[in-house]
Amino acid sequence: MTSPSRPASPAPPRVLVVDDSAVVRQVLTAILSSAGMQVEVAGDPLIAMERMARQRPDAVVLDIEMPRMDGLTFLRRLMSADEPVPALICSSLAGPGTEVALQALDEGAVGIVEKPRLGVKGFLQDSARQLIEAVRGALHARVRTRAARPEPRHDAGAVLPPPAKAVRLATTTSKVVAVGASTGGTEALRELLMALPPDAPGIAIVQHMPEAFTGPFARRLHGLCRIEVKEAQQGDRLCSGRALVAPGNHHLAVRRSGAHYFAEVLEGPPVSRHRPSVDVLFRSTAQAAGANAVGVILTGMGDDGAQGLLELRQAGAHTIAQDEATSVVFGMPRMAIEAGAASEVLPLPAIAAAMLRRAS
Repeated sequence: MTSPSRPASPAPPRVLVVDDSAVVRQVLTAILSSAGMQVEVAGDPLIAMERMARQRPDAVVLDIEMPRMDGLTFLRRLMSADEPVPALICSSLAGPGTEVALQALDEGAVGIVEKPRLGVKGFLQDSARQLIEAVRGALHARVRTRAARPEPRHDAGAVLPPPAKAVRLATTTSKVVAVGASTGGTEALRELLMALPPDAPGIAIVQHMPEAFTGPFARRLHGLCRIEVKEAQQGDRLCSGRALVAPGNHHLAVRRSGAHYFAEVLEGPPVSRHRPSVDVLFRSTAQAAGANAVGVILTGMGDDGAQGLLELRQAGAHTIAQDEATSVVFGMPRMAIEAGAASEVLPLPAIAAAMLRRAS
């Protein structure tokens, strides 16, 4: 008697690691292979293009500084293809490469992972999980071909300085907005914050990102937006016209004293596998502001923020989840929606107006 045939197992995801360091390639291969991924390596982008011509990978982990072609140029080629391959930037956490890595996010990379600190004992134990989660997020990302960006439109501020932001920040507000994001969130946050007026309510943000990048990321947003954007420091006021970004490797909590909100930067273990954690931000906001808060959960891999958004809604806050069509990875919003945590589900371009309407 012939036994019934078993269905074929799905092929493991294919990841291409592009880095000129043989040791880094070896370490990344060991980490990703342990998570069931099929890993191929290339010492520079030209070799990578030869590999990709034979078989398209599901994701690319990409160094920035490499011989023959730099990683940023290679990334632009990836993003201009008819079917772009999701790319993660693998970068060290210091030096001039930080700004270039952030530029890569503007060019379409879905995230940044920390380059192995070679020679530092325990890197695999401390950082392998974060690397695997980031690559899994990239594997689920939906990346669109990058059209040429229009030239920026200037206003009178290109010639005359705008009014001092300190005057605007002297105004406080009884409303506060908490925003959480992960994979694809850097682009989503830029679109969201650029749509806000100078008197927008105070905003606290958690974006999953390595610690050396959160400060430059906040400064980059500050230069693009009409509100102040800065990396949160202990005791910073959270008031009208200001957005505070959680510093990498630290939790951000919202506290209230009288009519004023302020930031508390906390140590502690990862929550929902992340530090900073969206759940920590949302829970603290629910406790500090209750019905005076608006919670927003954006694109990202995993479930960080789903429980916290539910706590916000149960405290009387209005809660918004980004929809699937505009999410790079519909993981965090999906989990929040399935938990009943979202008051409404909106496309990214509609979130700023809804947020302002609910916080007015």
